[in-house]
Amino acid sequence: MIQISKISDLRNKFNEIENVVREGQPVYLTKNGYGTMVVMSIETYSRMTENTELLLDIADKYAAEHQTRYSHEEVFKKVRGKINE
Repeated sequence: MIQISKISDLRNKFNEIENVVREGQPVYLTKNGYGTMVVMSIETYSRMTENTELLLDIADKYAAEHQTRYSHEEVFKKVRGKINE
């Protein structure tokens, strides 16, 4: 179940929010009725980003070995083309 709290609850109800986060669920915080941030455990964050450094290293190695560069417009065009095949 999605947990949504006001940002002031982070201070006023920290223990309750911490318990939700410890269960592996993120807590979405709002300010003036609009989403502003998400609180999650370090473990959850680590799982989400664990491959990021590896993939960046692979991309850096590929870039060092190849001279071809693409603009973001070219990349998005190629991706859209693959999606629409």
